[in-house]
Amino acid sequence: MGTNGRTDVDVVVVGAGMAGLYLLHRLRSMGLSAVALETADDVGGTWYWNRYPGARCDVMSVDYQYTFDPELEDEWEWSEKYATQPEILRYLQHVADKHDLRRDLRFETRVERAAWDDDSRTWAVDTSAGDTVTCRWYVMATGCLSAPKDPDIAGADRFGGEVYFTSRWPHEGVDLSGQRVGVIGTGSSAIQSIPIMAKEATELTVFQRTPNYSMPANNGAAPAERLARRTSEREAYVREARESLAGVPMPEATESALAVSEEERNRRYQAIWDDGHIISFSAEFMDLQFQEANDTVADFFRSKIRETVDDADVAESLCPTDYPVFTKRLCVDSGYYQTFNQPHVRLVDLRKDPLVEITETGVRTESGLHEFDVLVFATGFDAMTGAIVRVDIEGRDGIGLKDRWADGPLTYLGLMTAGFPNLFMVTGPQSPSVLSNMAVSIEQHVEWITDTIGDLRTAGLDTIEPTSTAEAGWVQHTSDFADLTLMDQANSWYVGANVPGKPRIVMPYVGGVGRYRKVCDEVVGADYLGFTRSGADGVERTVDGVVRQLQPDAMIVLEVMAEMGMPAFETLGVDGAREMVVATSAERPPGPDVGEIVDGTLPGAGGDLAYRLFRPATDGPHPVVVYFHGGGWLWGGPDSDEPWCRYLCVESDAVVVSVDYRHAPEDPFPAAADDALAAVRWVGDHAAELGSDPARLIVAGWSAGGNLTAVTCQRVRDEGGPMIAGQVMITPVTDYDPTRGSMIENDGYLLTPALMQWFWDHYTHSSERRDPRCSPLRGDLAGLPPALVATCEFDPLRDEGDEYAAALAAAGNEVEHLRCRGQMHTSIPSVGVILSAEDHRADIARAIRRMIGATVSA
Repeated sequence: MGTNGRTDVDVVVVGAGMAGLYLLHRLRSMGLSAVALETADDVGGTWYWNRYPGARCDVMSVDYQYTFDPELEDEWEWSEKYATQPEILRYLQHVADKHDLRRDLRFETRVERAAWDDDSRTWAVDTSAGDTVTCRWYVMATGCLSAPKDPDIAGADRFGGEVYFTSRWPHEGVDLSGQRVGVIGTGSSAIQSIPIMAKEATELTVFQRTPNYSMPANNGAAPAERLARRTSEREAYVREARESLAGVPMPEATESALAVSEEERNRRYQAIWDDGHIISFSAEFMDLQFQEANDTVADFFRSKIRETVDDADVAESLCPTDYPVFTKRLCVDSGYYQTFNQPHVRLVDLRKDPLVEITETGVRTESGLHEFDVLVFATGFDAMTGAIVRVDIEGRDGIGLKDRWADGPLTYLGLMTAGFPNLFMVTGPQSPSVLSNMAVSIEQHVEWITDTIGDLRTAGLDTIEPTSTAEAGWVQHTSDFADLTLMDQANSWYVGANVPGKPRIVMPYVGGVGRYRKVCDEVVGADYLGFTRSGADGVERTVDGVVRQLQPDAMIVLEVMAEMGMPAFETLGVDGAREMVVATSAERPPGPDVGEIVDGTLPGAGGDLAYRLFRPATDGPHPVVVYFHGGGWLWGGPDSDEPWCRYLCVESDAVVVSVDYRHAPEDPFPAAADDALAAVRWVGDHAAELGSDPARLIVAGWSAGGNLTAVTCQRVRDEGGPMIAGQVMITPVTDYDPTRGSMIENDGYLLTPALMQWFWDHYTHSSERRDPRCSPLRGDLAGLPPALVATCEFDPLRDEGDEYAAALAAAGNEVEHLRCRGQMHTSIPSVGVILSAEDHRADIARAIRRMIGATVSA
């Protein structure tokens, strides 16, 4: 290659599986030169290598195919619901031949090293053939499950008999007739192959360290109804797949598994079991990634294992009990559990009888030596990152990708990584990949990559690279989504736990195919947000930023509301808005159980006020929290924030008295403030009657209630009242100023600037808004009780809350300022809905316990 930056080809693709083939087709249609380098001697990728007995796809054949060529769909007919490896390989060979792709393929060629040259702005790719191929763009289409994992077992290389790996099964097949066979591993490949091997072997012994959840495939002909719909409604069918959760047309669940009876729930689980379609679980119930709901389906799986396996002890060993279902790859099988009813098949539970070593003649466990003629290692793959980092890839300044990913993969969208210009990954870590129908995810990635290259060329640019800010934001978003699930509770290859020394991190993006596609499209629509693009003439365009900062569950709440077409509150009028609040509140989770709930009234400044008291189940007397609900001073009642009040009661071990107050516009400012002062005084005077300790009184509130908390603490200091041990203000209103940055930036997060203005207009006259009784930031802040102020990143009130916390501290008060990353105004009181705010809720409860002098655990 000369100094002018000329290349051998425009694009080097590594891999000739489903991704590599489609890439070659797309690149050729764009007029780009490309070559695909493939270790094998034919196309197929995963489906070339994985030839173990019983190998099948676990996505239905009608869905596991390309969509880019309608002719291909018409001319290829799948023989079974779940196609076997030979049939899928024939399909990919047919695609390669139909589109004449082999002429751009170099078989039996391994990539040894790829290095970026900043001066020529090109990649140099060294191969096992001893040559170097230069290119502008370099694409790793190596697959997520293509790097076999070496067995980490003492003596693994000592066995003197025949040794086979399910990940590299001999292409000519293996005859196990009359053989004593030992199988180590019970993952997906083992579960598929064990029933087949059992038909041939004289003896079959399965060594199981961790049992897996599996369900019968109930294989047969491809479903006629699904085939007919794919043919008659092709465009709609494909669109639904691309917008779905898992890449298969399926309605998204909206019902909780806990909302139906056990009988109805098990009936529906049985229907999925009989249908043999694992993705159906995601369409049945919305909360199976939460522990209580997950327990119900895990119990169902265990019941089916016990029904199937005759030996009760063997059945129990086959039952997973120490990790949730769906946190490891859910398997589909053809008679796996039934295999253990055969007299020549044994299960060795390595948790009861640990493996010591492999010897020349067999496998030694603590109970003794098991001798075999054949050993089969079903020990899986170094998933998702293994095939990528096993290539020596050097980016800018000679930095190795393996070194940069030493603590876990760092990507933007699972497509690129900072410091490695023009390096693309197909279905890389932090994309939906293995949690989806890979055919759909592969097509989306290939199209994004090739469209991006096309956009660069159109703009006269030739490099693209993610910014560090965008990459860090995407890694955080991926982690935030994973934290909402149970994924980290299993030692699975999803988190790298099967490879010793590999950093533990949930690698796939769990947000779903459709949501991920939308993010990728938004990045492009925002002029490639999070990328730096440049050209040889020195032109550089950087659009820095983070594509997703709102916590995922808060984002989902907004998505659901948008799908429901819920109108803005301020467009409904006060009465209409109040009705909508009541209706939506009826659907929320109730919150934790408390010891006792008592309703009552207390005298306010303008008449009796209703209250609801929440008492802990522990012995008293308890501290007491006087709580004021949110609602923009316009709506609400003592039960408005009940789940949150229950939470505070239980976690703070305090009596919580949620007090109503008069609402605007019927009773405008200062009615609510006067009622709040009266309520705190009354509770202070009657604390003993309420079973509480008046010396440990806290005032707390959310939103408008946070405003009343701040105002009341100032007034008690100045106008007399009980001793207040602390004040807790959750996303409080502290000052009228519509020009603050957060008031301008944070639109579209339930509480909007327009809604906040609407609240102010009903509560106060413009001439009153500087009064400290409605804008406490403008009051005297000296000598106030210890405070906690919680503010949320995506809240119009964020900046005024931040200012209030800072002003309290500047005035000499004890202040804890809790900044809630990625949260919106309604997040903290949304107990059981916004789970990502749970740590913040716990921080608030601990702060209350500190304020009243209780022991606080870390």
